[in-house]
Amino acid sequence: MSETFVREQRKFRRFELKLPVEVIRAGAHRLSRPGETRNLSSGGVLFTVQSQMEVGQPIEYFITLPTGSGSDEDVRLRCKGKVVRLEPPNGNRAMTSVAATLERYEFIRHSPHDLAMLPA
Repeated sequence: MSETFVREQRKFRRFELKLPVEVIRAGAHRLSRPGETRNLSSGGVLFTVQSQMEVGQPIEYFITLPTGSGSDEDVRLRCKGKVVRLEPPNGNRAMTSVAATLERYEFIRHSPHDLAMLPA
C-alpha cells in the first residue's frame, strides 16, 4: 500500500483569527465594507465581506487588533495589497471570501477620545 504525502506550499504560517476587517478601497473605488478575517499570515489575509471585487485589483483595508483588557485604544492595521482569489457566496456563506496579499501596512492607534474629536 502506497502513502501519498501532500507538502504544504505556503510561504508564510497562517493563523486562524476572526478579527474585524473594513475594506476602504477596491481598485479606484472608495468604500466602507465591514467583514471578518478567517485567517491571517505575514503575507496575506483571507476575509469575508459583502462587496464585489476582481482578482488582481489593488485593495486597501483595516484590520482591528485585540488590545487586551483595560486598554481604551483601538489598534488598527492599515493594509495595502492585491486581491488574489475570490470565493463567491454559497449556501453556507452569505458573503464573498477574499484572499488578498499584505504588501504594505502601518499601525494606526485611536483612543475613543481622539475619535470623538474628529470633525463629522
